[in-house]
Amino acid sequence: MITVDNLTKRFGAKTAVDHLGFEVRPGVVTGFLGPNGSGKSTTMRCMLGLDRPETGSTLFDGTPYHRLARPLHEVGALLDAGYVHPGRSGRNHLRWLAASNGIGRARVDEVLEMVGLASVAGARLRSYSLGMRQRLGLAGVLLGDPRTVILDEPANGLDPEGIRWIRDVLAHLAGQGRTVLVSSHQLSEIALIATDLVVIGQGRLIEQSTVADFVERFGERWVRVKGPALAALAAGVQQQGGEVQQIDATTWHVHGVECSTVGEIAAASAVVLHELSPQTGSLEDAFLKATAATQEYRSAELGAPQ
Repeated sequence: MITVDNLTKRFGAKTAVDHLGFEVRPGVVTGFLGPNGSGKSTTMRCMLGLDRPETGSTLFDGTPYHRLARPLHEVGALLDAGYVHPGRSGRNHLRWLAASNGIGRARVDEVLEMVGLASVAGARLRSYSLGMRQRLGLAGVLLGDPRTVILDEPANGLDPEGIRWIRDVLAHLAGQGRTVLVSSHQLSEIALIATDLVVIGQGRLIEQSTVADFVERFGERWVRVKGPALAALAAGVQQQGGEVQQIDATTWHVHGVECSTVGEIAAASAVVLHELSPQTGSLEDAFLKATAATQEYRSAELGAPQ
């Protein structure tokens, strides 16, 4: 369990994290989301004692990070995979990490094998690609077999096989009852792996819920209807306060009316249906709607006058 309470961090006149509080429960993957500049990275640095907050605290199973005797056994964290000594080999990088927490050399070889770097463990880190450094960082996270895992953009630089692998690793760790917090801009991946969400904007909590509840609250909902002749359906939908959007000659999207109601209207109007299905927008759509007021950087629409 991670408990973040009343966390505030300022840099001069700018408040990066503003009285932020949330909990991350064990046994599931929790996605940590927010627009650029929302304070996600600063929050994680404060949680781990890399930045000192003005107010608030973070507890890992009831203990602050700086009081953990052997932190790699309790909390495995990867915030920046590029922050490594370029002259060291991958194996030696992990060996000094292991030595700092009383972890044997055999474990180093184990995690190198786990992340697929055993064959290049002796190469200098300056020769590693971004994806290889990401895998090495994940090996460091796994070194102490920690109960809590914190990752910032873990799929950055990974190829499709690597992305699938990290997805499986996180699911496996959560399945063992560990606490897993993952910050990412790849919302399609978060939708696949996360059960819970913590969403922030401008350093404040916007929402903490399950992924399903978040999409239900902020996502668009509609009913997809397919059939050879749908014209007779329109009047009944409009009488119920709904709107019809024609997608093509045989497909409509109905907004503002429940799926069961559309089916009843179709039956009463003797309209043949080939499909009648409720639809929900994506996590990406829900996220953009929920964070619209907190976006620090906004792009102009293509073709819009400047």
